[in-house]
Amino acid sequence: MKTKYLIGLSFVICNLSVNSVSAQIGEPYIHDPSTIAECDGKYYTFGTGGGGIISEDGWSWHSGADRPGGGAAPDMIKIGDRYLCIYGATGGGLGGGHAGRILTMWNKTLDPKSPDFKWSEAVEVCHSDGMEDQDAIDPGILMDPTTGRLWVSYGTYFGTIRLIELDPKTGFRVSGNKEKDIAIDCEATDLIYRDGWYYLLGTHGTCCDGVNSTYNIVVGRSKSVQGPYIDNVGRDMYHGGGKMVIAAGDRVTGPGHFGRTIIDEGVEIMSCHYEADFDQGGRSVLGLRPLLWRNGWPVAGDRFKEGTYEIESERRGYALELAVDFVRIQQERRGWFNRNNNEPVKPIANQTLDQVKDTWPAGNIDVRIGDYMFRPHQRWTIKAVPEAGGYLGGPYYKITIEGTDRALAATDKVELTTVPAFSGADEQLWRIEQLIDGTFRIMPKVIPGKEGLNKKYVLYSAGDSTPTLAEYDFNSDNSKWNFRNH
Repeated sequence: MKTKYLIGLSFVICNLSVNSVSAQIGEPYIHDPSTIAECDGKYYTFGTGGGGIISEDGWSWHSGADRPGGGAAPDMIKIGDRYLCIYGATGGGLGGGHAGRILTMWNKTLDPKSPDFKWSEAVEVCHSDGMEDQDAIDPGILMDPTTGRLWVSYGTYFGTIRLIELDPKTGFRVSGNKEKDIAIDCEATDLIYRDGWYYLLGTHGTCCDGVNSTYNIVVGRSKSVQGPYIDNVGRDMYHGGGKMVIAAGDRVTGPGHFGRTIIDEGVEIMSCHYEADFDQGGRSVLGLRPLLWRNGWPVAGDRFKEGTYEIESERRGYALELAVDFVRIQQERRGWFNRNNNEPVKPIANQTLDQVKDTWPAGNIDVRIGDYMFRPHQRWTIKAVPEAGGYLGGPYYKITIEGTDRALAATDKVELTTVPAFSGADEQLWRIEQLIDGTFRIMPKVIPGKEGLNKKYVLYSAGDSTPTLAEYDFNSDNSKWNFRNH
C-alpha cells in the first residue's frame, strides 16, 4: 500500500523459453505488506499479524521487523524524522467481525536494535460498529505533495471504501473531519499522486485461499483526492469500476495490497503480496515489480528474465557489440535476371561462434554499437548471480557473449570493456531496471576506483556507434536500452 520516496512501452522481451528469476530470495513471506520503507540503509515492510521482514539490499529478505498491536494490513510513511504506522486492529471478519478499529502510532526508527526504537501509544482514528455498511480495516495512507495534507483510504467488500484526513503532525484525525465514501467492490486500497492526478488502487477478487485466490489490483483516477475516481472507460469506482494494474501470471497468483516506491526519476517499483507463489509451495510472498506508466495509467512491468538478447540502444536502434572485425557470411549471389524460381529454397544458416572466434583478440575487447546483423559478437547472454546480492526488485546479472565467458565490465576510466572470463568481480555485475516507459537502464554494480556502490553511472549511448558509462538521465534516450530476442 502507498507511495514513498526512498531517494529523492511495452516489455520487448517476447516469446522466450527462459528461466525467470524468483522475485526475492531468503524468507520473503508476508501477507498484506505495507509499502517498502527505508531506514538507515535497510528496507522494511510490515504485514498482518504484527512484525514484518527486513532486507539489507532489497533482494534477500528475512524476518525481524517489529510492530506491536497485531491486527491487519498496516501501512507506513516517513514524515520528517519519524515513521507513522497505521493499521487495522480488528475488522475484516477478524475478532470482532466487521466491528473494526484503525489506529496510528509513531517511532523514530524501524530498527528494533536501535536505542531509539520505541512505538508510541496507539491512537484510534476511525472505527466501524459491525452493523453499518462499512468495515474499518486495510488502511492506505497518502501525504499529498501539493498541499501537505494527510489522507487515509480504508475498507473492504463489506460496504464502502472511505476517505478520512489525519493531522500529519500528530497522526490524529483532523477535528471535524467527516469520512467520505469513494469506492465499492474492492479492499486494501491505496492512494498515490502523479502529474496532477490522484489514483485510487484497490484489491479486487478473493483472498486467503492460496493458489485458488483471485486477488488482482485495479485503479481509477481523479483530479481531486476526494474523487470521483473514474477508470479508463469512464466507470466510477463507487459503482464498481477499475482498470487492471496486475493480475496472476508468471507462476504467482493473487496480487494484492499495492505500494509504490520511487527509486529515481523514471525508475519506480510497485510492491504487493502474492497470495500464492507456485514455486514456493503456495506461500504468500512479497512481490516487487517494475511500475510502468502508459497513457497516464499505472501498470505492472515484468520481472526481467534471463536469456540471450540483442541489447538495443533506444537512441538509434543499433546493437551493442564487440569491437571486432565484421566477418562476412558466404552465400551464392544471383541477380534477378538469372534466378531459377524452380530451384528449391535453401535457408542460410546463422553465422556460428566457431566460425569467427579465432579472429577475435585474446585479451580485453572494447565494445561499440552497430547495425544488428545476427552475428555472434552481438548476442549477449544475461544470467543472474544471486550470490552477489541485489537491489530493490532484482539480483545482479552477468552479461557475456553467447557461448563464451567473455563478460561486459566497467573500467576505472568510467568506460566499458569486455574481459576474457567472468570472475565475479563487482565491476562485472550489472543492475537491470525497467523504467516507467518500458525501456531499461543498465548499471554496473561498482566503478573501479570509486567508493561504494554505483548509483549514478549507466550504460550510455554517447553517439550512434559509441557506448560509454555516463550519468543517468531519464529524459535522454542515450540512457535507455531494450532487450530483443531474434
